[in-house]
Amino acid sequence: MRSFRAAALTDIGRVRKNNEDRYLFDEKSLWFGVADGVGGLPGGAEAAQLTIDQIAGLLQTHSGNGQIDLTAIVHATNRAVVRLGQDLSPGTGIGTTLTFGLVRDGMLHLAHVGDSRCYLLRQGQIVRLTEDHSVENEARLRRARGEIVYYHEGNRNALTRCIGQPTPPEVDLIPQALAAADRYLFCTDGVTRMVSDAELAGMLVRFDDPKAALEEIVGLAVRRGGPDNATAVLCVVDAL
Repeated sequence: MRSFRAAALTDIGRVRKNNEDRYLFDEKSLWFGVADGVGGLPGGAEAAQLTIDQIAGLLQTHSGNGQIDLTAIVHATNRAVVRLGQDLSPGTGIGTTLTFGLVRDGMLHLAHVGDSRCYLLRQGQIVRLTEDHSVENEARLRRARGEIVYYHEGNRNALTRCIGQPTPPEVDLIPQALAAADRYLFCTDGVTRMVSDAELAGMLVRFDDPKAALEEIVGLAVRRGGPDNATAVLCVVDAL
């Protein structure tokens, strides 16, 4: 008998006037994820909210109908956010990150665009399942292919992909086989810029209750200054 426990938590932090993070959380359908409205653009909260609403609606529509095409779902969501951006901010558009997964047939199927993250804690070891879509990371990958790439240090964390961009974003699809005792953490960069991977692992090991773990993780990000909204979703696999 499968058994999952999960929790979600968001905090505005200590600096921002609005919370532009949103989360996807459905313990019954086993959908989990986060979206983080792009800073520096108007409408971040609206972009993130629409993204989560669209993803949830499209997943519900496809529920039980065979294989789910996550790329198609993300691209349909992107089109909806582009349309909203044309109304809210015709000059610059609006945008958000998106990292989410659904459990099906013993697998966690991840879809990822941006720099929010999903981690797996297994047997006390933490693994980052997603790669940040940032200028710095793209440059590193291109350099590994032998290309000569330069970028301004001030732009190292700028996004190279987001939901709301005019062209359909490339979607990272990550299938992950589940194992009993796995812990899957979805979080925005308001968490990951303030809390190291090693610290995340320690808290995920120390707290058995998902809600208690998130209170400690998000709380630590806020106590360290909370310069951004901090949001996390945690799914614990008790049995398969």
